[in-house]
Amino acid sequence: MMMNAIVFLIPLFPLLGFLVLGAGIRVIPRKVTALLAPGMILLSLISTLVLFIGFHPSTASQVHQLFSWIRIGPLDIPFAFLIDPLSILMLLIVTGIGFVIHVYSVGYMKEDPGFNRFFSYMNLFVFSMLLLVMGANYPVMFIGWEGVGLCSYLLIGFWFKNHEFNNAAKKAFIMNRIGDLGFLMGMFLIFTTFHSLDYQVVFDHARGMTPGNPVLAGITLLLFIGAAGKSAQIPLYTWLPDAMAGPTPVSALIHAATMVTAGIYMVARSNILYILSPATMAVIGITGLATALLAAFIAIFQNDIKKILAYSTISQLGYMFVGLSAGAFTGAMFHLTTHAFFKALLFLGAGSVIHALGGEQDIRKMGGLKQAMPKTYRTFMAATVAIAGIPPLSGFFSKDEILAKAFEYSPLLWVFAVAGSLMTAFYMFRLLFLTFSGDFRGTEAKRAHLHESPAVMTIPLVILAILATFGGLINLPALFGGNAGLEYFLEPVFAASGSVAAHGTPLPPATQWLLMGVTLAGVLAMAAWAWKRYTAQHRGLLPDDAPRTFAERVGRNKIYIDELYQLVVVRPLMWLSKFFYEIVELRFIDRIVNGVGSLVVRTGNTVRYIQTGNVGFYMFVMILGIILILFFNILI
Repeated sequence: MMMNAIVFLIPLFPLLGFLVLGAGIRVIPRKVTALLAPGMILLSLISTLVLFIGFHPSTASQVHQLFSWIRIGPLDIPFAFLIDPLSILMLLIVTGIGFVIHVYSVGYMKEDPGFNRFFSYMNLFVFSMLLLVMGANYPVMFIGWEGVGLCSYLLIGFWFKNHEFNNAAKKAFIMNRIGDLGFLMGMFLIFTTFHSLDYQVVFDHARGMTPGNPVLAGITLLLFIGAAGKSAQIPLYTWLPDAMAGPTPVSALIHAATMVTAGIYMVARSNILYILSPATMAVIGITGLATALLAAFIAIFQNDIKKILAYSTISQLGYMFVGLSAGAFTGAMFHLTTHAFFKALLFLGAGSVIHALGGEQDIRKMGGLKQAMPKTYRTFMAATVAIAGIPPLSGFFSKDEILAKAFEYSPLLWVFAVAGSLMTAFYMFRLLFLTFSGDFRGTEAKRAHLHESPAVMTIPLVILAILATFGGLINLPALFGGNAGLEYFLEPVFAASGSVAAHGTPLPPATQWLLMGVTLAGVLAMAAWAWKRYTAQHRGLLPDDAPRTFAERVGRNKIYIDELYQLVVVRPLMWLSKFFYEIVELRFIDRIVNGVGSLVVRTGNTVRYIQTGNVGFYMFVMILGIILILFFNILI
């Protein structure tokens, strides 16, 4: 009974925070908000830790039903939460990273007039994300899925007086709705096929189906469309770089560590459906690899510090999908976890830099910040080394697990994945060196403004740096003397799909060491190249406003994908809407409606003259009417 109460308290706390802050936006003092909003997430985190401590991986999945939600004929959907190793892992990430970022936001948003509104939205987001990962069926997941999309829209357009920010919010909302339509259609097909939307019922029935079943392929492809929209994969990825219009803590929490991983979680949750759909797995692998390479290439040539990290996020999400496609569900969730640590840290570090430079985001106008901001520099460097995949930091272990599984699945897939990893190392060290090394390249006014961020912002950086450094230990492989703790913890969730999957044979230790050595050598070479090209000793090679090569011009303009969408999608739709408005609406529908109105008015103007006020005339008309009625009755 106590455990049941704890489960419901986890999402309840941030919901209460949203309701209280939302009701008192204009009256609650900032000091109260600064305690209340992070405090609610802290209570959720404590509840999650209690749940985690009392949960053993061998324990069967626990379903906690709150009430019967929808019951129509054969459709029975309870509002219930599923507690198993996968949901507990996601709960720890959402509440843990969410709490750290809430604390950071207290300092970052201190002077913002929308302080209370910001934290009410953030609490609502955490509540929605908790629903998404705790739901025991697809409809409850979908409520959270739509909730995080709504919060993303609200927070991207948080500074709504800026028209460009509003456009970015609308772009994110629309592109996510495209993906969500696929998710909805997938749920309809699931119910048509299995007569249920409950995870356990659906997965139990699916296990009896043969691999390659076309219905399962349809279901998984539709669900993947939703995942591609939420997790910013080709072709629905262009909203994420524009989402950097929101405050930096939003970018760290929603667009790096939690919301964008919803697609990864959904595919991992539905692992048995995907394992039985090899065609869909191939589509996921190709899409993830193409996204990883394309986003990494674009990131190399960007100069906005947040845009670089945004494309980096898209690329890393692509890596996770590559892992999923190769059947490495634990590897993908492992990388999701470590990515939450170092990418949240990178965004918060970028926010610290932007805060110190009075809003400047162009890395060409930075440089030499490590002396003025030593804590930010050290933590940012730790995150850079982690994402580049250099041991012994966390990113090395999680990325290596995906690469090893990719090699088992297809050596060609491994080659392309390593190429993306090398590009990641190059653009991240480019970002690190241009921002913190060499001489300061900004204005004197900004030089005078340089300062380290306050403790309320740097302490979260240190916490995340520790997690980014040692997070790999949670799934340390036997090759390094570990016991693969995360794999053991998640084994009950992926056991059934693991027995179905047959992607290659496990690699011998010698091959694993060789692959790691090749990858690590390439990463270190990329870091050395970036150091040589972008340190102060080579100022002549710093980027300027004029791209020198075709590749730089294409990369700087994001491969013209936005322009292509504008030409192929936006303009035809705008032309079609203009046609319907000017031709169909104005010339046909409006004329018909206005004509009917004019006819009624003219008829009324004519008929009103019958009302003369003469009683004799009224008697005559009444008698005439009676005669006509009798006459027609006789005829009939």
